Formats: sequence, structure tokens, C-alpha cells
Amino acid sequence: MLVLNFTHPLTVEQCAQIEALAQDSIVEVRTIYVQIDHTEPLGPQITCIVNTIGLSCEEWQTQPLLINPPGYAQAAFVLLAEIHGRIGHFPTVMRLRPKNGFITSYEVVELLNLQMVRESARLFR
Repeated sequence: MLVLNFTHPLTVEQCAQIEALAQDSIVEVRTIYVQIDHTEPLGPQITCIVNTIGLSCEEWQTQPLLINPPGYAQAAFVLLAEIHGRIGHFPTVMRLRPKNGFITSYEVVELLNLQMVRESARLFR
């Protein structure tokens, strides 16, 4: 799977946690720099950021993807909409949480298949 990481670089330990949760190996991790200009519209900025990833239309639709979204909520929402438009469904995203200890570090605790969440929620329409 290809991991598109829109936050801090992932550690070796976090990559091992991802592989264990996904029961699949990571082929590549791409860390994408996200810097938002709050004086400019967000949508075009996210489109520009996603364009730097360099995947073809076919790769977007066929490559197994795992997303680590940016921490800024509005950027994450627009990113998910942009990716949904390119792949035709919601992606799987990872959830990290702080680990207990004197030094702040984070662990990957869950992979969230947003498409499955959406399909389950449709039962309540």
C-alpha cells in the first residue's frame, strides 16, 4: 500500500503498527508538506498540494492508499473531498494517539475505512 502522509514524518515503529493493523506491507510512504495560507481560499491550496503527489488518474483509482490527514480539521475535510473526487470513494485514514510517557510520542491505533463508515451511516437515512 501507498501511505500518503500529510503530517509529521512517520517513525519505523509507526510503519510497523500500520502494517500490523492493515495486514499488508507498505510499498512507499510519501510525506507531503502542508502549509496553509489563511489569507487565501483553502480549496485551491489543497488541490495544489494533492497535485504535487504526482499520481496519474489510473494510479489514484487502482493503488491501495492509506491517508494520514493533516491535523488542521478544515484542511483534512477538504483533502478528503479532493481524494474522494479522484478515487471515487472515501479513503482509509489512520488514527494516532499520544503514548503515555515522559517524552511525547504517538502510536497508530486504528485504521478507519471511511467508505465503510459512510455505507453503515446510510442505513439510518
